[in-house]
Amino acid sequence: FFLMEKSSCLDIGCSTGTLLNKISKKLNNRKIFFTGIDTQKGMIKEAKKKNKNINFYNKDFFNLKLKKQDMIISYYTAQFIQPKRRHIFFKKVYDSLDWGGAFILFEKIRAPDARFQDIFSLIYQDFKIDKGHDYASIVAKSKSLKGILEPFSDKGNIFLLKNSGFKDITPVFQWLSFKGYLCIK
Repeated sequence: FFLMEKSSCLDIGCSTGTLLNKISKKLNNRKIFFTGIDTQKGMIKEAKKKNKNINFYNKDFFNLKLKKQDMIISYYTAQFIQPKRRHIFFKKVYDSLDWGGAFILFEKIRAPDARFQDIFSLIYQDFKIDKGHDYASIVAKSKSLKGILEPFSDKGNIFLLKNSGFKDITPVFQWLSFKGYLCIK
């Protein structure tokens, strides 16, 4: 819907490039300019090994000067941006999109109240245990993310998106405290 011939697509926090590779393969008959950025050099090194037709850069989104994009993706990235800078992030995304362009945002969210947060957390913990993770590694991971991973509530994310200029916002996915949004400029 957003990536036509000669379109441009940016993945912020692209990690090893898996998502861009999948999109590129699905749209392989179109000439689309894919770019992935990540602040972790090791991730970019791995991404470059996977696909030579995608531009991967070890860059910080806040320091980039961008041409207008047709689609920007933030897949579980904004939650790691300091809350006091997150509004700047969303505004820069909005400003970097061409009119009619899409912002695809997936984030971990906080539940609307403590009861739901407990339910979501315990179900997700059970899910991890069912997948073979032991309790000690689950607790260690939670501790390692303390003060680094700062999810907002659904209302908080939508407030920031609207405050940045997005008017057309719809949820496209939710499983427990993981939510995806499609925002169109």
